[in-house]
Amino acid sequence: MNPTWLEDFLALAETGNFSRAAARRHSSQPAFSRRIRALEDWIGQPLVDRSAQPARLTEVGTWFRDVATELLARTLRLPAEAAAVAQAQAGPLRIAATHALSFTFVPGWLRGLEERIALGPLQLVSDVLERCEALVATGQVHFVVAHAHPAVRGPLEAAGCAWLRIGADRLVPVAARDAAGRPRHALGGAGAVPLLRYSDESGLGRLWRATLGPRLDGASAQPVVTAHLASVLRPLALEGRGVAWLPASLVEADLAAGRLVPAGGADWEVPLDVRLWRGLPGGGPAAESLWQAAAGMAGAPA
Repeated sequence: MNPTWLEDFLALAETGNFSRAAARRHSSQPAFSRRIRALEDWIGQPLVDRSAQPARLTEVGTWFRDVATELLARTLRLPAEAAAVAQAQAGPLRIAATHALSFTFVPGWLRGLEERIALGPLQLVSDVLERCEALVATGQVHFVVAHAHPAVRGPLEAAGCAWLRIGADRLVPVAARDAAGRPRHALGGAGAVPLLRYSDESGLGRLWRATLGPRLDGASAQPVVTAHLASVLRPLALEGRGVAWLPASLVEADLAAGRLVPAGGADWEVPLDVRLWRGLPGGGPAAESLWQAAAGMAGAPA
């Protein structure tokens, strides 16, 4: 199939007229019509009802319009993605991690890897989950370290990326303590609970809402601050602004020192995986060596 056929078909779908579509494509009408016919022969079904004026798409044509748009967009991205893969092959290993794990989990995990293999040069990227997913999906990094939940399917799983469970964490509802050592705000008490919530675009927020959303609706939780990152919600919780679900790895020292205390029972906690996702093939022996070492540390088959 020629990508030009897709552009021709989309022009025809938009104009509903062979002459206008041919003019837009800077083509003679006979040549344009032949290309549309060639596309239909390749698909094996008529895409356009030529008996109608203006020309109308058949049911197959209506379906194929969306497919053609996606195919054309994908085709246009291929050179950039190929360049990204080539760059990843040539340079150091690139690992992206979400902000929370970049400061808590990743340093110790890398030390464990270095006890098994010589890592060589690394490039570490700390970003939000959505950006990390985009980086590995387009081959700009070799690996992503991120939180996940077995019951919540994300874009990387949908794309078929391989992953390893390399650690565990949990989201814990916490609040500042009062003078008596109790949580200043607690779940299940009387009145509305001030909630320090994640934004809709937040990666941890995606997991938090998917697992606790229905229960939160009945908990009289009143959002008072919304933020994208756990590292932004943490100081607000320390100030006593409300209850926040934060990774235990992030607030371990705060809980030990009593600066924060649990604001609900264990049934309000959300168990999480820490996963290593592997993107497009690339990185050569260095990437494969890291993957095998990570699998060995996790006790999982690679």
